[in-house]
Amino acid sequence: MVCFAPHVAVTFRICETETVFSSPTPVPDPFDDCDALEELEEEIVILAAHIHASDHRLLALVAEFDRRRGWELGGHRSCAHWLAYSTGIDLGTAREKVRAARALVDLPRIGAAMSKGEISFSAVRALTRVATPETEGDLLELARGCTIAQLERVVRAYRMGSRKDEAAQERERFDSRSLSVFPDDDGMYEVKGRLTPEVGALLMRAVEAADDALFREKGYRNVSREASRRESAQRRADALGLMAERALAAGFGAVPEKSEGAEEAEADDETESSARAPLSGTRAERYQVLLHVDVDTLSAEGEPDRSELEDGTRVAAETSRRLACDASLVPVSHARDGSVLGAGRRTRTISPALRRALEARDRGCRFKGCGLRFTDAHHVRHWADGGETCLGNLLLLCAYHHRLVHEEGWKVEWWGRERLPAFIDPRGQVHFDAGWTAPELPEDPVAALIAENRSRGVEPDY
Repeated sequence: MVCFAPHVAVTFRICETETVFSSPTPVPDPFDDCDALEELEEEIVILAAHIHASDHRLLALVAEFDRRRGWELGGHRSCAHWLAYSTGIDLGTAREKVRAARALVDLPRIGAAMSKGEISFSAVRALTRVATPETEGDLLELARGCTIAQLERVVRAYRMGSRKDEAAQERERFDSRSLSVFPDDDGMYEVKGRLTPEVGALLMRAVEAADDALFREKGYRNVSREASRRESAQRRADALGLMAERALAAGFGAVPEKSEGAEEAEADDETESSARAPLSGTRAERYQVLLHVDVDTLSAEGEPDRSELEDGTRVAAETSRRLACDASLVPVSHARDGSVLGAGRRTRTISPALRRALEARDRGCRFKGCGLRFTDAHHVRHWADGGETCLGNLLLLCAYHHRLVHEEGWKVEWWGRERLPAFIDPRGQVHFDAGWTAPELPEDPVAALIAENRSRGVEPDY
């Protein structure tokens, strides 16, 4: 069936395949009303300049807030984390703003130009990567005479062409290595990294080898050049998964040296295969760090007694309580003279099944604005004080915020019928993860922005 109507989409339905056609929209002729368009252009450019000036004011405030470490009051890990949570921007963008804000403190000429709306944050972001008090004047003149794309290219060349000591430059490159794997909004995982040349080359060869293996095994056949490029990219993604599977199958444990005649018995000997087995499970299983602590020390009301690592290093009682939240426990009984009478069976405070339930419910650290996926399980009421090890008494916290609620004097409680976690700082202030909400603004926020700029002498429209 075909349906027609003026200026609306038309749908053809044939064999369950749907194709949508839209009638063309008339294209306006810009020469019909040049004066109105010039006024619109001028308003856009002037408003953009006011926004640039306001961005400078924002950066100046962020720099002062960062200098005074105001973000620590809310329990945030850094000024960038606080800025992302408090203003509703992406963490990467927040980090760039904090970096630029810190740099502008020592670059008064670039800051002054931005405060007048003469250059944008994009230009400042590029300039602050290389500018110094001695070079900011020349770089500022360059920024005024080129596009942002041209400025970025010049900045990259400026960094590479500087006469740094080669060894120092190599250390800088090495320190910049990174790798991150994180889920996107569609549930896929994005991989982003910066590798040293030798590791990058090694990774490329490994991907090529896995790619060739998949090509031979699955017999990919392409019908067009576009399909070939798409399938090659998809096969490389599959190759990365194959590499991960093979790495986990081989394991990362130490392999004992073979003795003479071991080759003949290798098929029947599980020692090597078990040594090659991947180290999996919770963090308590992967990292064997032994902590000796008395039961009374773990109690909130108990006096600090024995709490030390295997080598005798003293560990604070509250640190022991934090580590005991999510660890493997082995009860050891002692005689009065200190001799060991016996040791019980090792148990986990958090079972694998309970851990999976926690991860399904919390989806990362529950501290406001955090959400980090690498976490510890925290007992709201510690098990040493009679708290249950159950879903209703547990929540996930990253290592930073887990330390905050143990060693730094913070507390966490369940709040309301929804049982939301409420974090109480040492001052007694309560913090909820309510998400970002826009503050109340004047009825005409644009007019208020322009008026505020003019009160500080910023008038790019004159």
